Amino acid sequence: MSKITTSQTIGPFSHEAWRWAAEACMPGNLKTSGPTVLITGVILDGDGRPIDDAQIEAWTPDGEGAEAEQLIPGFRRIPSGADGEFSLRIAAPQAGARGEPLAYVTVFARGLVKHQFTAVFLEDDAGLAQSAILAQVPEARRATLLARKADDGHYRWDIRMQGEQETVFFDYA
Repeated sequence: MSKITTSQTIGPFSHEAWRWAAEACMPGNLKTSGPTVLITGVILDGDGRPIDDAQIEAWTPDGEGAEAEQLIPGFRRIPSGADGEFSLRIAAPQAGARGEPLAYVTVFARGLVKHQFTAVFLEDDAGLAQSAILAQVPEARRATLLARKADDGHYRWDIRMQGEQETVFFDYA
């Protein structure tokens, strides 16, 4: 019998236990020296139901310089809301073709035996066709990694844990 490890569950109290990190990362508390990008979405289970107890961590490698005054520059930990909703405000990427994720994302939730890794790209990034990461993903599934620009200028990206249109998740060695 193997021992229980920290990656086996986040338990029923993650929103309370990790509140300090979530509060430090909330949009109102964000200290950045430049423009930001807002991504909103919902996290859904395999039946399309909202997951109300997920924790979404996002890391933006380019955010460190723009967020030097932030408690943890380039890092976000956001709990999902009662309807599975989440909101990430992230330092805007440098101008020009990038082809890199806006953020690398880790999803924790009740019932996950192991947290899941994914990434989010902006659909209007001119460098997507040259992305080494997207090139590893079957073309039909790449859309699950793209945040779509809404009419009001923010981006929409939903995370689907299973089922049709499941978000692409990565294994790292």
